[in-house]
Amino acid sequence: IEDVRVELVYGSYHDVDSSEMAFKIAGSMAIQEACKKAGPVLMEPMMKVEVVVPEEYLGDVMGDINSRRGNIDNMGQRKDAHVLNAVVPLAKMFGYATDLRSITQGRAVFHMEFSNFKEVPNSVKEEIIEKIHGKAS
Repeated sequence: IEDVRVELVYGSYHDVDSSEMAFKIAGSMAIQEACKKAGPVLMEPMMKVEVVVPEEYLGDVMGDINSRRGNIDNMGQRKDAHVLNAVVPLAKMFGYATDLRSITQGRAVFHMEFSNFKEVPNSVKEEIIEKIHGKAS
């Protein structure tokens, strides 16, 4: 949960029924109800990825980035290699170093850093919800 502000505008205390735990439970229930009504959005971390790749492997690397739901922002040249700059969901980057070595016979390198959070596409959101509820195998 991000960017949430809570303000208590009215409360009462009773010597018998009020306790610290009762207020914590009431606060927790109020926040849960407010989140349901707020229309929450599932977000995922996006990573800036820079890949330096020899020309003969450029097409394969571009295809791999696209298959990971990545968006290639721009391409450039550095000495004898091409430089791809893309934004890719972090969830799709696990195992990328091994895959990149396989695709390029160890001749490409990459750097990755956090970019921002982005709303998860509906098709992916449904898969995540199914996994959480134990419906996916």
